[in-house]
Amino acid sequence: MTIESSTESVKLTVDGRFAVVELNRPGSLNALDVDMIKELNWNLKEISNSDEVNVVVIKGAGRAFSAGGDIKTMLANGNESDFYNVMDCINELIITLYCMPKLTISAVTGAAAGLGLSLALATDYIIAEPSSKIAMNFIGIGLIPDGGGHFFMESRLGETKAKQLIWEGKTLSAGEALKLGLIDEVPEADFASAVESKVQEWLGKPIQAMIKTKKILAEKNRPDLLKILELEKYGQFKMRQTEDHQEGIKAFLEKRKPVFKGN
Repeated sequence: MTIESSTESVKLTVDGRFAVVELNRPGSLNALDVDMIKELNWNLKEISNSDEVNVVVIKGAGRAFSAGGDIKTMLANGNESDFYNVMDCINELIITLYCMPKLTISAVTGAAAGLGLSLALATDYIIAEPSSKIAMNFIGIGLIPDGGGHFFMESRLGETKAKQLIWEGKTLSAGEALKLGLIDEVPEADFASAVESKVQEWLGKPIQAMIKTKKILAEKNRPDLLKILELEKYGQFKMRQTEDHQEGIKAFLEKRKPVFKGN
């Protein structure tokens, strides 16, 4: 039996033992605003409580997985507590996704950038279309990764390579990201079929044993992830006060190369 539900910016489809969660703001390349973050977290918690669902696929509607955090949120002139509330919503979402007692797959099409990449990295397996673009590109606007980006990048790449990639902020092709170990698969065949094949492969295994392994490792790593998320929250607030961040945003809006001065 197939069950479908949707909120304003997230669609959920449950088909037997697997669920598909679709980010649904295609007009903004599925940029993550506060409403979407809250809706996504709510849907993931609902799935976590389901005894039937074993595998969850996260994908984006339209031309992108997610282009990152919504620029309007970045530009909001809220007070300190408003910013911390947004970051707390992000952090709760990442913990929910990383620790949920289901096997999770990110099906990346188009861009997975910034917070969108952090979201993908919080899942157990990342499969990306050959034409997709992968970027941890906060540095371009004078910010640091959030959404656990530091934790996940270090976990997949090691500290030295993670720092280099974060500092460089370059956009990677799917093939380049695969070679680095940042993602797990770039299928040559039909993308939707490849995602379905992975789901069915997992469903044909003793999946409760796989989930138990995930839960053990997630419980072990949870304190470190929580620590990183808190450090990112306070570090990001500091970075938002810098002149380089203001220049980065201005250059982004004016579609020019920023001139950073280290302030």
